[in-house]
Amino acid sequence: MSDLPRRIGGLVLLLVALALPLVLEDFWLQLGLFVMAAMVGAIGLTLLVGVAGQLSLGHAAFAAIGAYVFVWATSESTPTLAGAGLPAVVGLVVAVGVTALVGFAFSPVASRLRGIYLGLATLGLVFVVRHLLLNLEPWTGGFTGRSVEPFTLGGFSFSNRDPDYLAVAGVEFEGLHRLWYLFLVLTLLACWLGVNLRSSRTGRAWANVRDSETAAAAMGIAVARHKASAFVVSSGYAGLAGALLALAYGRLAPDVFTLTVSVEFLVMIVIGGLGSVGGAMVGALFVTALPLVLTQYSDAIPFLAAPGSGGLDPATASRLLYGLAIIAVLVFLRGGLTGAFRRLRGRFGGGGPVAASGAPDDTRPAPPTDPGHQAGMHPAISKETAR
Repeated sequence: MSDLPRRIGGLVLLLVALALPLVLEDFWLQLGLFVMAAMVGAIGLTLLVGVAGQLSLGHAAFAAIGAYVFVWATSESTPTLAGAGLPAVVGLVVAVGVTALVGFAFSPVASRLRGIYLGLATLGLVFVVRHLLLNLEPWTGGFTGRSVEPFTLGGFSFSNRDPDYLAVAGVEFEGLHRLWYLFLVLTLLACWLGVNLRSSRTGRAWANVRDSETAAAAMGIAVARHKASAFVVSSGYAGLAGALLALAYGRLAPDVFTLTVSVEFLVMIVIGGLGSVGGAMVGALFVTALPLVLTQYSDAIPFLAAPGSGGLDPATASRLLYGLAIIAVLVFLRGGLTGAFRRLRGRFGGGGPVAASGAPDDTRPAPPTDPGHQAGMHPAISKETAR
């Protein structure tokens, strides 16, 4: 019976998510797409960092690979740009598969390094991938990038280009409404898989390797193989997140996937709670939505100034709040927001003691300082409409 409140809460959240497109404006729909894409990527990273104990600063690189592979796979070939012309669903599978293969190719490095050394090795991937994105113009479009084909499934288009009228409860369903449900389904699948992986034999092996590689090897766990498998799974998640970001943007450019994005993914999982799938999703909501909401309502917030005016702009305010949130979590809220919620539930809800997160209490990662606001996962959504 102890799971009943959680199941009811999950059902309520699902019903709310299904109903939101009926009442939200375009800005909030667009914001929701970016949040759900970030959730998928954050789930993959929390499995790698929080459960398996491998620090990665290259999540943005894998997301970029997934995004560009998806665009290449679903686009028709032109005299200047390559394309495979595959169906969108196949393109998603190809994007995830190729990104996972790249993660597998990097896994020998991951299996030999740990801690900050592994983090620095993955950091190099961000710069390598960015160089490739700028120079492989027939596939990436170079500096200007390339447009993303609308997602179609069985002849049904998830874009405004579809001439067929579709309305639900009197609300006309345009591209953003349709993409909302596509993203919601994929995010729920990613969440379900992450929860099951975390509690599976593989997830327990990851946790044992994280706690002590020597003890894990003595227990008969293939340490190198499980470290590699965690990296492959996380890469696949990043590839799917990248493909979703491509659909949310509608056009890709190398500046979408920078080191800042990797840092933001780390901030998401630290704030939410390392090793917690739900915490990663909460952290993704906070980190992704905060700068966009501050920008949208900057005129109504007294202490915010327009970018370039010399005052406190929304991007700077967001970074300050990120920093304060990280300090608060590391000093006062072990286990992140999810761990704090569980402790409150155990204290006031009569539940038994539960672990704060998948990471041990003394896990205190130190993400690098944000080198400066870039495009990243915080696009400038128009106050009128996003599409």
